[in-house]
Amino acid sequence: MKITLKDGSSKEYAESMRVIDIAADISEGLARMATAGEVNGEVVDLRTVVEEDCELSILTFQDEKGKGAFRHTASHIMAQAIKRLYPDAKLAIGPSVADGFYYDIDRETPLTQEDLEKIEAEMKKIVKEALPIEQFTKPRAEAIAYFQEKEEPYKVELIEDLPEDAVISFYSQGEFTDLCAGPHLMTTKPVKAFKLTSLAGAYWRGSEKNKMLQRIYGTAFPKKAELDEYLTMLEEAKKRDHRRLGKELGLFMMRDEGPGFPFFLPKGMVLKNTLLDYWREIHNKAGYVEIATPIMLSRHLWETSGHWDHYKENMYTTVIDEEDFAIKPMNCPGGILVYQSEPRSYRDLPLRMGELGLVHRHEKSGQLHGLMRVRCFTQDDAHIFMMPEQIREEIKGVAKLIDEVYSLFGFKYHVELSTRPEDSMGSDEDWEMATDALRGALDDLGLPYVVNEGDGAFYGPKIDFHLEDSIGRTWQCGTIQLDFQLPLRFELEYTGADGEKHRPIMIHRVAFGSIERFIGILIEHFAGAFPTWLAPVQVKVLPISDKYMDYAENVLAQLKDAGIRAELDSRAEKIGYKIREAQMQKVPYMLVVGAKEEESGLVSVRSRFEGDEGQKSTAEFIAALKEEIAQKVAREVKHSDEK
Repeated sequence: MKITLKDGSSKEYAESMRVIDIAADISEGLARMATAGEVNGEVVDLRTVVEEDCELSILTFQDEKGKGAFRHTASHIMAQAIKRLYPDAKLAIGPSVADGFYYDIDRETPLTQEDLEKIEAEMKKIVKEALPIEQFTKPRAEAIAYFQEKEEPYKVELIEDLPEDAVISFYSQGEFTDLCAGPHLMTTKPVKAFKLTSLAGAYWRGSEKNKMLQRIYGTAFPKKAELDEYLTMLEEAKKRDHRRLGKELGLFMMRDEGPGFPFFLPKGMVLKNTLLDYWREIHNKAGYVEIATPIMLSRHLWETSGHWDHYKENMYTTVIDEEDFAIKPMNCPGGILVYQSEPRSYRDLPLRMGELGLVHRHEKSGQLHGLMRVRCFTQDDAHIFMMPEQIREEIKGVAKLIDEVYSLFGFKYHVELSTRPEDSMGSDEDWEMATDALRGALDDLGLPYVVNEGDGAFYGPKIDFHLEDSIGRTWQCGTIQLDFQLPLRFELEYTGADGEKHRPIMIHRVAFGSIERFIGILIEHFAGAFPTWLAPVQVKVLPISDKYMDYAENVLAQLKDAGIRAELDSRAEKIGYKIREAQMQKVPYMLVVGAKEEESGLVSVRSRFEGDEGQKSTAEFIAALKEEIAQKVAREVKHSDEK
């Protein structure tokens, strides 16, 4: 049989081989690092026997799917430790997740934080035992009987819900056996670095009608240094939590009277409006026109768009004059009505319409999270209507605009191209043309990208931009989606150069995504210390005492006349206290004024970047600051007094 490897090379074998044995044949080092395999695009266990020609990738912890297999093994090690320490605990499910793993258990006496330390200690013993992990199957009746005997009711229920012809797979390590489809490592030995991070409640099978179980979260890495780096990042993330900083800096608030509906406070509105001003500036340069569409539209529009059938549970609806209406969860149908408002010619295309539209989507209360997951948000939408031959250049234009936005804030990012899913609509020709256009645009720009086969929207392929913040977390924000279906559903037309009617193609795209969510990301990325151009308060004027209040007010007036966002701290407090307060509020510049400054007509400049910058004339300071703001530069922090 011929095995084609990830790098395009191939191996030939005269007989069947396990994935782990093929890995060892390639390299002993690779076999040691291997966590799973991928055969013809399907993730498989290292024990899987390959019997025919195929494409094979050996997965390691560096691969996302390989990471999942590693952490799935860690979840079994945790479950084994729990059963050793607390035999009365009933096991539910224990998968790997994005940043680690969890296991749900049912125990009359809930586990505490102190119990986690005991479980970790037992897990270390299991890893040292280097227990071989074995996979086997049982007939359905035997599998049910096995777990009935073990008094594991959740496992019994899982098996009973499987199809009659399902393969019932088990994994065992030492005395511990679990119902599991895998994949898993070959032994417990490689799971050297792990940490149980938290306890939470979770309804069995995600239903509020079922019993509340206890969920134990953890994470695992092959090396202690990697675990330490991750835990440091978690600690840093806690310090940067946008919910805490949003409150401390007076940016936004959440209230029980409006769960999931954020209130922006005065300083938060300055931040938001500054972002929106920037959005308008770059879109105006890029040839977009701005529109605004109603927040509520009638049911028949949402039926035509498909949202009423496919998205209604997430929509807020009402009745007006005995007719059903919905508050918009998306801006695109309104944008289409604007396109339809007058006849369009090929000379009008591409037509780039931007909208800062307020949308509402019903999210479950348990999923709400500060500004990151809300029920109403401003989406920086744009819809581009174009001819087929314009797709490639328009995609490039959008990608360049998104790159400009992310580069300004110092975000690195990676790109993913998602192709046709199984439940797609449209012809093969349309999909091939669209996917080739997206791929070609990325190639033209020299942007490296990962292909997500089958992960596109049902109406067209898409490009997603995943940005990386200052502590290494990734966020999916920007997206470019090609759509053939809405122009078809709404019977959109333009008159071509041949005088005939043609159907345009539509791009849906966002750069920020949700403005609210992007603000949450920015708060955490900058830890609340925004670049000067974005800071709600750019300068604080700090008089040493009341005697210099008139001079301080004169300086403040000059700053405001120059369009600089400035405040005066007029409290009867010591200057050291005022400086510390301004630092805690993460104000970029402080101007200290006293006797020397008043006599010489100067200001003493302190900054978040250099500390004491010496005395300058007010005019000199204003000129330099206006240049910094206009250029939107982010000064490097060389000095910090914050404790």
